[in-house]
Amino acid sequence: MDKKVRVRFAPSPTGGLHLGGVRTALFNYLFAKKNNGTFVLRIEDTDQNRFVEGAEEYIVDCLNWCGITPDESPNNPGNYGPYRQSERKPSYRKFAEQLITDGYAYYAFDTPEELDVKRKEISNFQYGQATRMQMRNSLTLTISEVEDLLSANTPHVIRIKIPENEVVHFNDLIRGDVSFETAQVDDKVLLKADGMPTYHLAVVVDDKAMEISHAFRGEEWLPSAPIHILLWKYLGWESDMPQWAHLPLILKPDGHGKLSKRDGDRLGFPVYAMNWTDPKTGDMTKGFKEMGFLPEAFINMLALLGWNDGTDQELFALAELEEKFSIERISKAGAKFDFEKAKWYNHEWIKVQSAERLAPSVKQELKFAGVDVKNDSFLFTIIDLIKDRCTLLPDFVAQSGYFFRAPAEYDTASVKPKWTPEKAEFFKAYAENINLTDASIAETAFKALAEEKGFKPGELMLPFRIMLVGGKFGPGVFDIAILLGAKETKSRIEKAIAVFNS
Repeated sequence: MDKKVRVRFAPSPTGGLHLGGVRTALFNYLFAKKNNGTFVLRIEDTDQNRFVEGAEEYIVDCLNWCGITPDESPNNPGNYGPYRQSERKPSYRKFAEQLITDGYAYYAFDTPEELDVKRKEISNFQYGQATRMQMRNSLTLTISEVEDLLSANTPHVIRIKIPENEVVHFNDLIRGDVSFETAQVDDKVLLKADGMPTYHLAVVVDDKAMEISHAFRGEEWLPSAPIHILLWKYLGWESDMPQWAHLPLILKPDGHGKLSKRDGDRLGFPVYAMNWTDPKTGDMTKGFKEMGFLPEAFINMLALLGWNDGTDQELFALAELEEKFSIERISKAGAKFDFEKAKWYNHEWIKVQSAERLAPSVKQELKFAGVDVKNDSFLFTIIDLIKDRCTLLPDFVAQSGYFFRAPAEYDTASVKPKWTPEKAEFFKAYAENINLTDASIAETAFKALAEEKGFKPGELMLPFRIMLVGGKFGPGVFDIAILLGAKETKSRIEKAIAVFNS
């Protein structure tokens, strides 16, 4: 690569961070790491009407949780700041005026009311080649009329003047040669009446100023590409234009259309990285983090939505993704989101984590459930015993809660039909002479007593489990008993016998 790799993730601070946005950030990050480049976070906050308080901090928190922290950002500026578009406002008008001087843009003084009239007159109205000469702009007004309007601070926008009957070509790193006929493109607004740039002007000016080498963005931005290509050309910067890569969409589970927040609400899964509360309405939308996903699993799942390394490998740590990532392996086709597969990734990642790595999250989940863990080494042992049974972090509560407090309820339906006074006598005898120095010794003693009392050990195992945990779940019952200790195990047996006898 000729120039130093500099890539950017440029979200708008308008709400929750969709998993498609996180994947765009991830692919930027991975490409930068693979090529010893720089990953930039730029906040595109020029649309002040849609700006939401707290959204920028939320975006930063999401990236940090995922482990894809930018090298340069508003919080960690480099030599290419400011990193918020709203703070770069003075630079945009200069370039918009330059485009007018060079004949590539024009002032448009049409009021919202005048535009509404045109929309009613012309179906599918577009401000462009077919209509621009019918409108109130610097192409149809005299020079002195334009100067008078500008002197009077008449509200106006600046629009790009799209050329007629041209074909705009560019090479997309994922899609190859892409072309657009300019007849299909309208004269987009570049500078709004409030002096703020639109995305079209800002993205080009900022990518040039920040020396961005490669622009990764979602496929939905493809229709905007010809405008941006023309702006790079018209501003005289064509040789500095980044290489483009338009990423495939993340599709609904049925494959029909782009995955949206509504799909998550309807089908019961998150589409945001982390919980997002709308400050205006107070509505909270759940995120992957709070649902109980590990960042390792979330990132792994996202990386394989539209990319693979050419093998059957499915589990990748972030460091491994950094090493193996390549644009050539990104698919052109959209990738269907599968929540069951997402949970599979999480289960696999939970299984391979150390107890120490999982403990803070498990502690927090237990605290939510009213259990305050005091003994870390006890918790580590429990985590190692039950992690293979947990898909999401909250599962640790159901799978471990009984280690911290005796069952309040029992699955009596699984015990009572076959419960007898003789079984009650067996458990009383077992509780009196319980020996829990070692799980295998405890199991041997249990089986020996069962045979002595005329029982098959198998018919006593289920009642024993339910006495200790309340239901038909959990790891080996003698492993549970060892961790509970003789005193607590005896207490639970005696309490359960009374319930089963009643």
